[in-house]
Order: sequence, then structure tokens, then C-alpha cells
Amino acid sequence: MDQLISEARAKMQKVLEVLKNDLSTVRTGRAMPSLVENIVIGAYGGTQKLKVMELATVVASDTQTLVISPFDGSIIGEINKGIMEANVGLTPVNDGQVIRISIPPLSEERRKELIHLMGQKLENGRIMVRQVRHEVMNDIKKQYNDKTIAEDDMLHLEKEIQKLTDEMMSEIKSMGEKKETELMQI
Repeated sequence: MDQLISEARAKMQKVLEVLKNDLSTVRTGRAMPSLVENIVIGAYGGTQKLKVMELATVVASDTQTLVISPFDGSIIGEINKGIMEANVGLTPVNDGQVIRISIPPLSEERRKELIHLMGQKLENGRIMVRQVRHEVMNDIKKQYNDKTIAEDDMLHLEKEIQKLTDEMMSEIKSMGEKKETELMQI
């Protein structure tokens, strides 16, 4: 019985991880390495597909500037090109040693668009959590119908799964509130 709950918890935690990574791609008007770290670059003449964070160190030198320092200077042009092609609204400047990306401040209208986008991402996360709950509830009902668990166990498991779901929903809500606070900072 506890195995069902721990499996559900693991699946829901995975959803939260995916959502957290997804939210990190939403620009906040501040220079954050997560804006470019996961962009996939065709390095070494396109023979390797690697993320920026695997090819270089990415640091925010101040609130408006990202600095990308490649481990291998020969691929700086490929990293630059890959960031441009990723179409994330950032313009890299290559000085031969490092790539600098200046992050322009967000307009009020753009902030509202990003909050709307973030809302969609959060809702997708909630849907995925509810999907996990639905699947586990079906498993519980199937076990009850197959007479492998008693009715008391079924009711107990359903209550535990609902408690877990509520916990995950509040986690998603706090992730959203935190990101919205970041977006509204000027």
C-alpha cells in the first residue's frame, strides 16, 4: 500500500521538477544563467549536441548582463550561433574570448504576457499532477475490485493520495507566486 503512495509521490515530484525547469525559462528581466544554460548547441561542426552549460560557464556579471565563457575557445562561434538560432529573444555579442548577453528591462506589457505564459505552464503542471492522481486512484479501485485490498484500505489510500495531491498543488502555487514576484520586480 505504501508503495502506491511512494510511487505517486515520486511521479508528482518529477512533475514539479519539469515545471520548475519550465518556469526557469521564463525571462524575468534579470540576467540569470538559466535563461541560456539549457539551450542545445550543435558543437564541433554539428557532430555533438550539447547544452550551453556543458560547453561553457555561464555567470551573471550584474543584473543585466550574462557572460558565457567557453571551456574550448574554438567553439565560441558555434555557441554564439546556437543562442541566436534558439530564438529566445537574446542577442549575444562575441568578443573572441567570451560571449556577453545584455538583458533588456521588461516593459509592463511584456511582464503581463510573461505572467500569462507562466499561468499556462502552472496549469499544465496542475493537470499533470491530477493525471497522476487519477491513474493511482484507478489502480486503487482496480485492486479493491480484484479483492486484493479491503474497503478500509481503499478509503485510506484515496485519502492519502488526495492529501499528497493537495500538497503538490500548494507547492505549484508557491512556485507561481515566487516567479510572479520575480517578474514584477523592476
